[in-house]
Amino acid sequence: MQKKILDAGGPAFYSLADAGWILGVDLNEVHRAVRVGALRAVRRRSRLVIPAAELRRALNGGAR
Repeated sequence: MQKKILDAGGPAFYSLADAGWILGVDLNEVHRAVRVGALRAVRRRSRLVIPAAELRRALNGGAR
C-alpha cells in the first residue's frame, strides 16, 4: 500500500521517515539523498522535512 500525495488537504511537508516510506526506500537512503543533494530538504521548526513537490519530482523520475 502506498500513501497518496493529495493536492488539496494533504500535508505540504513530509518527515524523512514518511518520505522514505512513500518512495519505497530505507530511511538511510533518504538521509544519503539529502546529504548529496539529490533530494531537497528544508527546515521547519528545527526539523528536516521534504516538501511534497520534491516528492512528486522524485516519483516522476527525478528530472528537474
